[in-house]
Amino acid sequence: MRQSMTGFASCSGETDGLRWAWELRGVNGKGLELRLRLPDWIEGLEPLVRKAAQARLARGNVQISLRIAGGGEEEAAELDETALARVLDAMARIEGAAGGRGLVLAPSSAAQIVGLRGVMATGQTERDVAALRGRLFGAFETALSDFIEMRRREGAALAQVLAGQLDEIETLVGQAAEAVASRRGEQAEKLRAALARVMENSDGADEGRIAQELALIAVKSDVTEELDRLGAHVAAARALLDDKGAVGRKLDFLMQEFNREANTLCSKSGSSALTQVGLALKTVIDQMREQVQNVE
Repeated sequence: MRQSMTGFASCSGETDGLRWAWELRGVNGKGLELRLRLPDWIEGLEPLVRKAAQARLARGNVQISLRIAGGGEEEAAELDETALARVLDAMARIEGAAGGRGLVLAPSSAAQIVGLRGVMATGQTERDVAALRGRLFGAFETALSDFIEMRRREGAALAQVLAGQLDEIETLVGQAAEAVASRRGEQAEKLRAALARVMENSDGADEGRIAQELALIAVKSDVTEELDRLGAHVAAARALLDDKGAVGRKLDFLMQEFNREANTLCSKSGSSALTQVGLALKTVIDQMREQVQNVE
């Protein structure tokens, strides 16, 4: 089943007095680019998340974020007397050493001391980071599955649009073939008339050489090969839409080939009817190419 590269998923909950929320956002990209914003104090979580995402995603710019906030039952912060004593003893030694060298240090405020790590205790119990990491990673896997499911739904809708555009291209190729068939007699008559005019006004000219030149003009105006290749490209695109795995890059390359054949068809048309069909083909191909940019 086809996947789009755009998607969104989120999940949230509470564990051990901590409120957490996962969020995944994806847009299209040439390859797979993961941007992770995770709390760095949960050791080992980032490599788990990155590996899981790389295993299940092939393309797209994907942002994965985890927000964690304290629960509502946390106790008020209290002064840790032991930690404070260690800090004050250290400050006294530092000031003494500085005074011995004739240095005068700026006085420290109570607010600065309170802000030092460990001086104020929150009353929270020591958390088992490994257990917390496991629960958060389990929640991430659920969010990742939701994210992929959304991409699949959008991909299914995108595949229907592309299939309709391929049908339209196939119809236009048929119309181009009809226009070529209807102009064939007219084109042959124009070539015979041109040959007669040249022969009337070219005393001593090599009639065989002139015929060769006119035949070359006829070959250059023949669009049979372009129409055949457009038909083959339609079949190849349909096969890719039914294929498994990431096919976005292959479809993008195929769209370049579609566009090349349509351009050649317009340049060799030789009739207003065929030119109109060629321009209509270019329009549909451009629209299809925009859609293909979002296929994984």
